[in-house]
Amino acid sequence: MSDPARRPTAVIVGASATGLLAATALAGCAEVTIVERDHLPDGPTSRRGVPQARHAHLVWSGGVKALDELLPGVADEVVSRGGRLVHIMGDMVSRAPNEVWFRRFQATHHRNLVCSRNLLDAVLRERVLADERLTVLQNTTALELQGNAHRVTGVRVDSGGEISTIGADLVIDASGRGSHTPQWLTGLGVARVAERTVDAGVAYATRLFRAPHSAADHGFPLINVQANPAKAPGQGGIILPIEDGQWIVTLSGTRGGEPTSDPDAFLDFALGLGDPVIGELLKNAEPLGGVATTRSTANHRRYYEKAKRWPEGLLVLGDAIASFNPVYGHGLTVAAQCALAVRDIARTTPLMAAGTARRLQRAAARPVGAAWDLAVGQDAFYPGATDTPPNAAERFLSRFVDRAVETGAVNPRALEALLDVMSLERPAARLFSPDMLIPMLFGPKKPRLQGPPLSEAERKTATS
Repeated sequence: MSDPARRPTAVIVGASATGLLAATALAGCAEVTIVERDHLPDGPTSRRGVPQARHAHLVWSGGVKALDELLPGVADEVVSRGGRLVHIMGDMVSRAPNEVWFRRFQATHHRNLVCSRNLLDAVLRERVLADERLTVLQNTTALELQGNAHRVTGVRVDSGGEISTIGADLVIDASGRGSHTPQWLTGLGVARVAERTVDAGVAYATRLFRAPHSAADHGFPLINVQANPAKAPGQGGIILPIEDGQWIVTLSGTRGGEPTSDPDAFLDFALGLGDPVIGELLKNAEPLGGVATTRSTANHRRYYEKAKRWPEGLLVLGDAIASFNPVYGHGLTVAAQCALAVRDIARTTPLMAAGTARRLQRAAARPVGAAWDLAVGQDAFYPGATDTPPNAAERFLSRFVDRAVETGAVNPRALEALLDVMSLERPAARLFSPDMLIPMLFGPKKPRLQGPPLSEAERKTATS
């Protein structure tokens, strides 16, 4: 019989953003140990376990709210160290996938957190690991789950050649895209769950720039030219003003139109986008280092929440459930919302109770599913992206979303509804609310823009 006075124990595999936030979510109700294969750096420094850190990242407003619920004041702390809470769309120049330019309305409440990934991770590490209730085992690799098909009882680890087992009432896999949970479950006798991949074939190339002197302050807008699935290969790019007067510039292209690691080709690729605004703004920016590339951009989902049998004591979170095309920027927001869902259940339900693991897994699937539908709703239309072409319902929804984007681009009421969904603050049903449908039916308040809504002053500061 278990001791009712004993605090539950949890082991988290991976000190990723997902793992750190999960640790915070459980710190109040369990003894938490984080198992991390790398050595964690001090300060905003790159590390091996986050190879995507060089590319552009942001946290949508739905994620900012979740972060601040888990770690009150953390967004302000990032801002105090050079990050920025960006008004969407007021502080953003954006062309949608259907080539509609958004007007820069100031009416919405949405604020996205923008900074380098290294800065965000550093702030999260400092805040989370300062909690004395947490134990971190660095340079320690998780080898396999312990237990059986009915209950996971811990994880076997390798600490510099020393093999041991850490017992736990709950094991959380927060190890990201490279998760070994499918193989580990098979080893326990649990059937593999259904999986789906939608791969638009996107390649990314990122280069860091020092912004032109007069554009280096916090007032310069984000510049975003999104790819159009109807015109394959789809190509796009983003200028993300970050701390220390720098710009992260990420360019993307699908099969047949990928950017390369050649520094001499970077500017020409940017000038060749559907609108040359990014390339024009880079002409007077100073490159800082070379070009980082990646092709690990497929949308991949594992439907753990639908498993017929799910072992007690196991939870999978973040990219280990589903990884997304980074162009949509939803990974960090999903991580924060998953952790918040875990915290809310753990506050009222004993971790050792029967059915708790399945309940947690299903709760985590909700923010994952919302981001998945948004990403796949675009990427499934690229040639070769999926073995199962979009069905009639998906094609209808895609056309409706295109119309919603076109309406939101010129109507502030519709834009609010659109951003509620894009930011993962509200479910997709929000797009069918009167705020969207009335402007859609009765036409826009303003004409469509014919080009990027940069002011003359903004152009001058970046090009002079």
